[in-house]
Amino acid sequence: MTALLIVIYIVFVSLGLPDSLFGAAWPVTHKDFGIAENFASYYGIITGVCTGGVSFIAGKMLRKFGTAKVTLVSTFLTAAALVGMSFSPNIIVFMIFTVILGYGAGAIDTGLNNFISLHYEARHMNWLHCCWGLGVTISPLIMSAFLSEELSSWRMGYRVVALLQLSITFIIFFSLKKWDKVEKSIASKEDNAEAGSGKLLDLLKIKGVITSILSMGLYCGMEFSLGTWGASYAVNTFLIAPDEAAKWVSLYFGGIMLGRVIAGFASMKFSDKTLIRAGIFTALLGIIVFALPLGKISLVGFLLIGTGFGPIFPSILHSVPERFGTTYSADLTGYHMGGAYGTGFAIQLIFGYAATLISFKITPFVLLALCAGVYVANEVTLKTLKKK
Repeated sequence: MTALLIVIYIVFVSLGLPDSLFGAAWPVTHKDFGIAENFASYYGIITGVCTGGVSFIAGKMLRKFGTAKVTLVSTFLTAAALVGMSFSPNIIVFMIFTVILGYGAGAIDTGLNNFISLHYEARHMNWLHCCWGLGVTISPLIMSAFLSEELSSWRMGYRVVALLQLSITFIIFFSLKKWDKVEKSIASKEDNAEAGSGKLLDLLKIKGVITSILSMGLYCGMEFSLGTWGASYAVNTFLIAPDEAAKWVSLYFGGIMLGRVIAGFASMKFSDKTLIRAGIFTALLGIIVFALPLGKISLVGFLLIGTGFGPIFPSILHSVPERFGTTYSADLTGYHMGGAYGTGFAIQLIFGYAATLISFKITPFVLLALCAGVYVANEVTLKTLKKK
């Protein structure tokens, strides 16, 4: 189990690599394609529909093909998509490969999150997502290097990340026997834990499920909006160069990673419920710093916001079996992720249009509203489950 856990950690690094790449490159990419900056919202729609859509059917896929094969194919698809995006002659071809990228990320995300929540302690869920944080932190740094005046090539940034993805695909391939061995050893547990597949409407009727999904969705709205538009906010509001803005965004994703490292150790003493609340209040502090008139110094809020974001997503996912039982945990994990991604990308879309039409200066105030929404939805869920 330990050897496989290490492989899963590495896979989650690969899952994070593409997630921050687009936002870091977009201030340059949209000029290369000759399109408006707010077109990035369509990218959010496509990735949201594809990733979220796959999450809704991931439970059936995982039962039919197994976690190992789904993981292998998904990682390869993301590598191929990034290569295609780097060679795209226009935005239409770029978006076609975005579809492949979205499908590649969806099933693996659900499968590994459900696997960890069922068979490992909360600290491993946080550290797993910390590895995702490592991936999203590395990508903007890579892209920043290729956006410098000397190189000025977002395409090479995509190709380097694609090469990293492909390397991780080989790691998964050569560890398939290890996956099979571990999956067979826990087959009896998984048969009990994932027997059958509940109907969507029936599972959504379970008390607390809707508000639990909503809390994740509003959180994803914050994370996606800042990840996609954070560089544009820094460029437009503080008039800094795109390569410098990419470094600030890397600080944000580094904060997420740091938050998950801390949460992993804290989870040995504190519950998922406590970690979620602590994350919300830390993010709130960061948003307040973000809003203060301190010039570029206020961008330090990127780090605080990211640190607060750290434990929220993994802690909600890890609590799914505890909150709603293990029988349909794979399906409910998929519904949480599909619903959260759909809601998150819809918020990011609306925010993108509003910010480009009004001003990116609205960013801190939108984040404040969303942060309050996450807190309320989470507390309503806990209150509902307590009554239940």
